[in-house]
Amino acid sequence: MLTDLAPEDLATYRSAQVNPPDFDAFWAETLAEAAEHDIDVRLSEVETGLATIKVYDVTFKGFAGQDVRAWLRVPVGIAQPLPAVVQYVGYGGGRGHALENLFWASAGFAHLQMDTRGQGSGWSLGATPDIAEIPPQVPGVLTRGVLDPATYYYRRLFTDAVRAVDAARALDVVDAGRVSVVGGSQGGGMALAVSGLRHDLAASAAFVPFLCDFPRAVRVTDSYPYREIIDYLKVHRGEQEQVHHTLAYFDGVNFARRATAPALFSVALRDPICPASTVYGAYHVYGGPREIKVWEYNAHEGGGILDDAAALHHFRTRTGAA
Repeated sequence: MLTDLAPEDLATYRSAQVNPPDFDAFWAETLAEAAEHDIDVRLSEVETGLATIKVYDVTFKGFAGQDVRAWLRVPVGIAQPLPAVVQYVGYGGGRGHALENLFWASAGFAHLQMDTRGQGSGWSLGATPDIAEIPPQVPGVLTRGVLDPATYYYRRLFTDAVRAVDAARALDVVDAGRVSVVGGSQGGGMALAVSGLRHDLAASAAFVPFLCDFPRAVRVTDSYPYREIIDYLKVHRGEQEQVHHTLAYFDGVNFARRATAPALFSVALRDPICPASTVYGAYHVYGGPREIKVWEYNAHEGGGILDDAAALHHFRTRTGAA
C-alpha cells in the first residue's frame, strides 16, 4: 500500500521545517575551519586484475583535518581530464570493496566513492573512524551529539562530503569544472547537503533521499533510522525542542533551498523508510533546475538500476561527457 500521501497531495505538500537564521553562518564557519587544513590527497593504486578500470585507494583530509578514505576508479584508455562523479553511501555502509561499484568508471567518469566515517560493517565495508567525543546515543549515528549542532555527527560527515568534492577537483585525472555528486538514501541526503553548500557542481542526483523534512519524518514513520530519534526522545524527555533545533541545520529541505546545481531526484511511493512527503519537502523548494522520477510501486529500493541509468543521462547531458 502507499505509505504516505496520495500523489495529488504530494504535489501540494510543503515542509514545515524552519530555516535557522544563522544556518549560512554556521556552515560557512564549519567549512572555513575545514579549509584551514590542506586537502592532502594521497593515492595508492590497488592491484585488482581489472583490464578496463584502474582503482586507487584514496585518503584526504576531511572534518578537522581528519583522514577520510575513498576509492577512485578511473577508466583505462579514455582521454583525460575526465568528468567526475563523487558518490556518497547509504546508512550503515562504507566505501565497500575495491572491485564493487564499477558502473561510473565503466561509463567513462572518474568515480570517487567516499567512505562514511564511523559507519561501514552494516552492509558494506568501511575504513574511516569517527573521531569525536561522543555522548550517550541510541545505537546508530542519527542521535550522536544531537543536542548541539556543533557536536552533531552529520556536521562532521557533511563536511567530509564537501571536502570530497575538493579532493576530486584536485586530481589531475579530473576536469575540475565537471564534477557531479550522487547518492541514495543517506547518500542522497548527503548529495543534497553538498548541493546546498557548493555552487560549483555540474549536477546532482539524490535517490530516495534520507535526512529530509525531520519534523514530518518522525511523525509518519516508525521505521529506522528515523525511529532512532523517537527512541532517543522516549528516554530523553523534555529535549524535543533542542533535538529539532539541531536537526534543522542538517535537513535536506534547508540545503535544497540554497542549491543551484541541476538536480535529479527519485521518490518511491511505498517507501516506509524515507516517506515520499519528506522527499517532496526538499524537492519543492530546490533552488536550481530539478526533475523527479516517481516509482509508484516501489519501496526504499526506488528505481534501482533505472535510477542509475537516469543519473547517467542527467550527468552526461550536464557535463558534455561522451
